[in-house]
Amino acid sequence: MDIPKDFADSTRLLMGDALYETLVGGLNDEPSVSLRLNPFKTDGRPVGQVTPVPWCDGAYWLESRPNFTFDPLLHAGCYYVQEAASMFLHHVLSRVIDRPVTALDLCAAPGGKSTTARGVLPQGSLLICNEPIRQRAQILSENIQKYGHPDVMVTNNYPRDFRKAGLLFDLIVADVPCSGEGMFRKDAGAIAEWSRQNVENCYRLQREIIEDIWPCLRPGGILVYSTCTFNEQENEDNIAWIRGLGADVLDIDISEEWNITGALKGEDSLYRFIPGRSRSEGLCMAVLRKSDDTVLAERRAKDSGKPAKTRPRTDVGAWINGSDHFTLCERGDTLSAIPTWWLAQYRAAEKSLHLLHAGITLGTVKGKDVVPHQSLALSTALNRSAFAQAEVGYGQAIAYLRKEAITLDAATPRGIVLITYHGIPLGFAKNLGNRANNLYPPEWRIKSTHLPEQIPTILNI
Repeated sequence: MDIPKDFADSTRLLMGDALYETLVGGLNDEPSVSLRLNPFKTDGRPVGQVTPVPWCDGAYWLESRPNFTFDPLLHAGCYYVQEAASMFLHHVLSRVIDRPVTALDLCAAPGGKSTTARGVLPQGSLLICNEPIRQRAQILSENIQKYGHPDVMVTNNYPRDFRKAGLLFDLIVADVPCSGEGMFRKDAGAIAEWSRQNVENCYRLQREIIEDIWPCLRPGGILVYSTCTFNEQENEDNIAWIRGLGADVLDIDISEEWNITGALKGEDSLYRFIPGRSRSEGLCMAVLRKSDDTVLAERRAKDSGKPAKTRPRTDVGAWINGSDHFTLCERGDTLSAIPTWWLAQYRAAEKSLHLLHAGITLGTVKGKDVVPHQSLALSTALNRSAFAQAEVGYGQAIAYLRKEAITLDAATPRGIVLITYHGIPLGFAKNLGNRANNLYPPEWRIKSTHLPEQIPTILNI
């Protein structure tokens, strides 16, 4: 690996010779492959020889990288392919969150930390996942819907917009944009783009992001700050600066066997994952609690449009379990089920933010009918008995996920059918008898025409 000289000089100075040489050795090794199970959809386990990731329940390192794209269970949301260091958020939240919270994942795409958080947050917690960049926000929304938990919203906004919306949070996760040093091994572009000036630009941007969102964190609330970098400017220096806003840095108990490196400058508690020392890519994380005496500037959200209509629709109420706990909301031609207990937060987001997804998108209203949505098919609240079901084999499952025409068994009832694979919902189709109209979202489809010679078996379910 051709490491930039300026990076080598500054990192060696920060780490010392021994740790720096460990890093260089790690950067020249093959990266590990890891995944995290969705606890709301499966209690299975990856096949073959796997090693549990010790800081995250239900997470495993694999011996090699399978062809995940062609596993229908990935698209069904049964697991998420994620770098192991990022899963450390699971351990952190399990130590600092012991009651239901309103949480924000501020820079959330593609959704790894959001789904990690949603898996460990107590029942009764609301999670808002945000991504400022439109294209990345669409990917985030897709992954959140595949995960299937109803107590989630997805927004496409800048940090300052949340202050205008008047939303307040008990927990904010800020995996801020950074200079990408920790991704050198996996992304050659990160090496090409690295410069001292880029580090300078990033650490200033990171401060702007935290400064914009800081008023939205309640006094006593938790900020989890992380970067995928090694340098002190984006890590130790910024943590000290955040502490100056009115926060205490928290200590999180960890095992020595995890080979996590602490702060390399100052005395604040940081948690560094360094390739070659830990089985991961590079990451640095810190946990801070906002002072209780911080002045809170609470604002009312401005009404920037008409709110979604709430109408009882007995024809679709049966589509979800526990429908009495949801409010059905129409926005344009889209019908969603919003958990009633966080309807006020939904209203605030709807009025003041660019809302991409909330709760369960039930379907699209077409005249007197509602065509069920992919979000419903993948939701953990889906009432499967409300629909005819068709179990398909591997070839048909891949054809469905490519949004190709599929043919169902002759005994399959006509109309809307829930397509399943190994009993796991993949989505909906409209059976016409001689063929079935594929209702899979075109933007989610598998674009490759390749079909593996062997069926990828990644989970035992």
